[in-house]
Amino acid sequence: MISAKTVAELREKTGAGMMSCKEALEASSGDMEKAVEYLRKKGMASAQKRAAKTVKSGVVYAYLHMEGTVGAMVEVNCETDFVAKTDDFKELAKDIAMQIAAMNPLYVKREDVPAELLEKERAIYREEVAKSGKPANIIDKIVEGKLEKFYKDFCLVDQTYIKDDKIQVKDLVALKIGKIGENITIKRFARFKIGE
Repeated sequence: MISAKTVAELREKTGAGMMSCKEALEASSGDMEKAVEYLRKKGMASAQKRAAKTVKSGVVYAYLHMEGTVGAMVEVNCETDFVAKTDDFKELAKDIAMQIAAMNPLYVKREDVPAELLEKERAIYREEVAKSGKPANIIDKIVEGKLEKFYKDFCLVDQTYIKDDKIQVKDLVALKIGKIGENITIKRFARFKIGE
């Protein structure tokens, strides 16, 4: 039997609904970590189903940090105006704006990175690794690994989420899609810092 306290703890940790938390805990025999993973997978599945839905509503959220020395503005879209007005959706927009202010991404997703820049990065990494004398197939794997790190550093959705280092920003969005039941996308953002 899963206690209400355990369900509440999982809800606090993930932001998922009570019934979803109860279902996740039952499916994972009360194991909190497995329940979190269960909710993440459920959110991802829901996100994939909803990906084709048009997002024509949303919010522009502005966040100021450190007494106004760093600020971020982000446009987050959803399917309906009703969802755009909910606290859950606004909280997501705030969390994403905080992520931008703290982690300074350059692009929303990896598809936004210009091809010329990727080629330039690949060339730099290849030159670095070639000096090690490793075989070509190993060099290619190392270069691709370094590119993955580039994406994690500079692409917002690939970054580790600042409030939970076990997930990426795209996982956070997928969890909200699973909870809210609408497609959600991050359209664009801007970040400002005094002196930059």
